[in-house]
Amino acid sequence: MAVYHDSEYLDFILSPYNFSERLAGDLRHTEFGIEEDCPAFSGLSDYVCLVAGASLKAADTLQKGEAVIAICWDGGRHHAQKSHASGFCYVADCILAILALKRSRIPSPLNGVFRKPRIMYLDLDLHFSDGVSQAFASSGSSSNPQILTLSIHHTAPGFFPISPLASLSSPSDPCFDPFTLSLPLSRGASDATFARVWKSVEKVKDAFQPNYVVVQCGVDGLAGDPYAIWNWSLGTTDGSLGWCIDRVCNSWRRKTLLLGGGGYNSPNAARAWAYLTSIALRNTLPLDADIPDHAAFPLYSPSFTLDVPAGNAPDQNTDEYLDEVEDCFARAAEIIEQKLSVAGG
Repeated sequence: MAVYHDSEYLDFILSPYNFSERLAGDLRHTEFGIEEDCPAFSGLSDYVCLVAGASLKAADTLQKGEAVIAICWDGGRHHAQKSHASGFCYVADCILAILALKRSRIPSPLNGVFRKPRIMYLDLDLHFSDGVSQAFASSGSSSNPQILTLSIHHTAPGFFPISPLASLSSPSDPCFDPFTLSLPLSRGASDATFARVWKSVEKVKDAFQPNYVVVQCGVDGLAGDPYAIWNWSLGTTDGSLGWCIDRVCNSWRRKTLLLGGGGYNSPNAARAWAYLTSIALRNTLPLDADIPDHAAFPLYSPSFTLDVPAGNAPDQNTDEYLDEVEDCFARAAEIIEQKLSVAGG
């Protein structure tokens, strides 16, 4: 079983005792981040086990060959740290799933000899994947790197989370790690911007040649989210969220784990994950499909359909900046190929 968190944190978070009674005289909740955006609540220990267990089960399904795509929409808790909770994330299920996949063995197509797998983690959340990226930031120093993380996110002064790893990955930086990649986008990021940067994502994927792909499908970048920073649509146009996931699931031909993530417009999150599930099943729902009647039906106004269309926010990602992204990632892909060639991969 994959293990990541410090034992002291696990002992605290999994305690069967009532948190409301313990917190009054136990200041460790501050040390372990159980406050502010990660408050204690009834059933927290069960919740942690369920989230971690679901993502691990999904990874196990891929390892055993029972599926080529596995989904855990309540997973994707990419801010959780080794020793404390952070950013609504109490357990590092993304990391646990990656570590589990890392322990599998892949038969070589040439001689049948088993080798270690490669896992690409792709994060599409509005927020930087600080927990996951930091956890594997040193893995690139290995003689045969198995894990590559790539986070596409927004970053700005004061925007959560603050991390030196959140800046655009630059091969000219002396500390550059081609296996810990970061692609920040400015306000108004649109389908057109994602279609353009996706070419860089695929260059990295082609250079790394992963056996498994883990995708954190945060939907807080969709138009209509309370953060109101990106202007991403759900639909089928090039660069939309649905288009990106269709590329991963149906063109990359890798064993794929889809995880959830951020999304603070609940009806739009439900729309998105239903639509992405249909893409993974190769039974794509029409975007003009009517929302079925249910208790929360009024929340789906005014359209009452599946689609989450783009808004009118201007895209502040300039051609000059996107040129820089393309140059940086093209060079990163070259370095990845060189390192893996030396490693015999």
